[in-house]
Amino acid sequence: MTTSADILYLLLRLALHEDAEQDVACAREVEWKSVDWREVCDLGFAHNVAAIAFDGVLRLYECAPEVDVCLPKGLKMRFVAHQSALESGYVAHAKAVARLAGFYARHNIPMMLLKGYGLSLHYPQPHHRPCGDMDIWLYGHQQQADDLLRQHHNVAIDEDKHHHTVFHIGGVMVENHYDFLNIHSHRSNRKVEIRLKQLARESHRPLMLEGVEVRLPSVEFNALFVLRHAAAHFAAAEINVRHVLDWALFVRACAAEIDWPKVRAAAREVGMEQFLNSVNAMSIDLLGFDSELFGPMERNRELERRVAADILHPEFDKSSPREGFVRVWRYRLQRWWTNRWKHRIVYNDSLVATFFVQMWSHALKPKSIFK
Repeated sequence: MTTSADILYLLLRLALHEDAEQDVACAREVEWKSVDWREVCDLGFAHNVAAIAFDGVLRLYECAPEVDVCLPKGLKMRFVAHQSALESGYVAHAKAVARLAGFYARHNIPMMLLKGYGLSLHYPQPHHRPCGDMDIWLYGHQQQADDLLRQHHNVAIDEDKHHHTVFHIGGVMVENHYDFLNIHSHRSNRKVEIRLKQLARESHRPLMLEGVEVRLPSVEFNALFVLRHAAAHFAAAEINVRHVLDWALFVRACAAEIDWPKVRAAAREVGMEQFLNSVNAMSIDLLGFDSELFGPMERNRELERRVAADILHPEFDKSSPREGFVRVWRYRLQRWWTNRWKHRIVYNDSLVATFFVQMWSHALKPKSIFK
């Protein structure tokens, strides 16, 4: 039986890999008339990969025109409209990045761009990766930069988060990081944070946007940061397929520069090697990336299946209440307890210690409990 998840992964593989002969052959064997396209579409949108999945449909039209995928016209138009909106948003996002970097440059503040736009450059069609918000790091000038925005542009700054402030520029939400990770939520994050700060100051890759230089992180930085960021979100709540694509495409693009023994040692030191192995396995088995890109690894197929299943359909899938202190705390405690198995493959912090650390973390920033 071909599930909607099988179809989504097949389309992603068609979109992402130049050598698609094996996947085209698989597509020829699919009973397309029985495919629930609405479910495939909804799954693609839920995991922020809908535009890439439609690239896979177009690739199939090109490579195997005899295959009728039976995509309803209404859903096809939904995909087309989504791609068009992403392409327009991508241009606007780049302009916002350049505008902000230019403003800071005039005040002698260099800007490093994290995640988002920089990772999109590894995609076959960068403008089909949703960029969302803009994450930046300003080499210790975070407070000065926020003050300058207030002074010169009357920008409202949200200071209710632990490791970054938040504001909007050019219609884009910006997270201005003074720490790369939330060092108040897990003690092991402090060790990773020290290393990330060191790597960020040591080197960067320049990117020119609208005539303005923006700094992108080094490969060694991203190998640690992209992994830890995804792992933290996975342990706390959930991640989506796009997070795995970010990782896999980064690895493919930068394979020659990734020092796997060093990456694995860093992951092992803070307790996330099992998570690393699981996302690597998902990249290979479901998304079709070459296993040699990821170096030697220990396979735990039962855990790999559970991680992949949780990414697609989280075991804890209750919606967070929007108000009510007791209801919000009850929800967070239920989620924390259900996800304790995730904590064990991401952190080496004890569950009990983490509980009290996070209680104190929310006490320091009370509004964070609702966000």
